[in-house]
Amino acid sequence: MPRIQLNCDMGESFGAWQMGDDVHAMPLIDQANLACGFHAGDPLTMQRSVALAVQHGVSIGAHPAYPDLAGFGRRHLACSAAEVEALVLYQLGALEAFCRAAGTRVDYVKPHGALYHDLQRSDELLAAVLRACACVRPDLPLMLQALPDNRREQRLAAVAGVPLLFEAFADRAYLADGRLAPREQAGALHQDAERILAQACAIAHAAAFAAIDGQPLRLQADSLCVHGDNPHALAVLRRLRALLDSL
Repeated sequence: MPRIQLNCDMGESFGAWQMGDDVHAMPLIDQANLACGFHAGDPLTMQRSVALAVQHGVSIGAHPAYPDLAGFGRRHLACSAAEVEALVLYQLGALEAFCRAAGTRVDYVKPHGALYHDLQRSDELLAAVLRACACVRPDLPLMLQALPDNRREQRLAAVAGVPLLFEAFADRAYLADGRLAPREQAGALHQDAERILAQACAIAHAAAFAAIDGQPLRLQADSLCVHGDNPHALAVLRRLRALLDSL
């Protein structure tokens, strides 16, 4: 089994508002999903985040979102496919500029929040994001949620000629169908470190773990995500890094 990667949403501070402990979290991860200014992040934060990732040899992913700073990108906006393609391309271009200035490049794209979930419901929007990726670089992968059946995503990505990465979540509860439990649902966010580690270990081994209703769920993932805005993120990342390195 290929070694599973560890990714984290980062660079989500904005002006005087500080989010997460990126300085201490960055050395613990393999992939950093960096905000591109639409849901969080500002030019200086983006520049500093890229430099921090380069310093620690961490792969850089663009984390584009709907233009929703007030809602942290978690509100669904009625954007057309053309608008989504343009706003993703805009954000990719901004982060790619900072990467080039630092002597590196964007390695993959992972949509954020409501946009991420809308791609699961709309072939048209997913095709738009795939086109944006292909415009930047033909081999630029798109990171999507690992589901029990990802044939839909693989079919659309094959048409666009875009490689896919699939991620699962250590700190989120799942519905029985393999989708994430809505954040407003009780128990949707795991707060217990032992539960997060147990779920991460199961995913890393492609073993079954419990969905929010207790039903067994099994996922195949290339990468494992811990959210940077989780209050226990740093402590969990330290233990998770040690756990994954021991597998």
